[in-house]
Amino acid sequence: MNETIRKRKSIRKYEQKKLDESVLAKVQEAIENLKPLFPGIRYSVDIVDKAKGVFGVTAPNYLVFRSEEKEGYLENIGFIGQQMDLYFSASGIGACWLGMAKPDEKGADALPVVICMAFGYPAAPLHREPSDFKRKALNEISEGDDPRLEAARLAPSARNGQNWFFAAEEGRIHCYRKAQNPLADMLMSKFPPIDMGIALCHIAEESERFAFEKDPGAPERKGYIYTGTVSA
Repeated sequence: MNETIRKRKSIRKYEQKKLDESVLAKVQEAIENLKPLFPGIRYSVDIVDKAKGVFGVTAPNYLVFRSEEKEGYLENIGFIGQQMDLYFSASGIGACWLGMAKPDEKGADALPVVICMAFGYPAAPLHREPSDFKRKALNEISEGDDPRLEAARLAPSARNGQNWFFAAEEGRIHCYRKAQNPLADMLMSKFPPIDMGIALCHIAEESERFAFEKDPGAPERKGYIYTGTVSA
């Protein structure tokens, strides 16, 4: 498995010093080389130094993810955002998804803000041992046999809910997210699709070839919403 996936963790404490300009230049280069889940969806990623609604996470910099709002845009943002999370972890930089944060200044792009990510030099251990992950057992979130499912299991999710299910079948993985009750759906509707995109990023990292699309023959699963199928 990708070594970064095996040891990454969300960092909530940062040294309050700016990243070197050379480091920020490499971050910008990584942003420019992101691979979207759905290339037809317009999005942008901006680096800012202030954000509102960070709830105790104060970092020297933040990424602001914006997107046009069309089918699949939340999964797309989760997919590209997790590429940055893994990039930061592999580069010695801490990072943390911030679901309720918004930029404290207007960005250059007029696309709607979806979510933010804090990043900076960590003031706590950057990595953890695989045994330190607090995750559901693989048989609680999946069925069938595919080595990529373990990478999906280790993916971060809102409140560590892991509200997804994966069904492996002949080299394919059918992907589902748990249906929310009406109140949760009203308050937290954007997070399950973003979480799915994050998990799909981990699956893609473990795939020699990766494609994600709807499969008309995918089985229904009670209590879950079918999202799409990974094929390789």
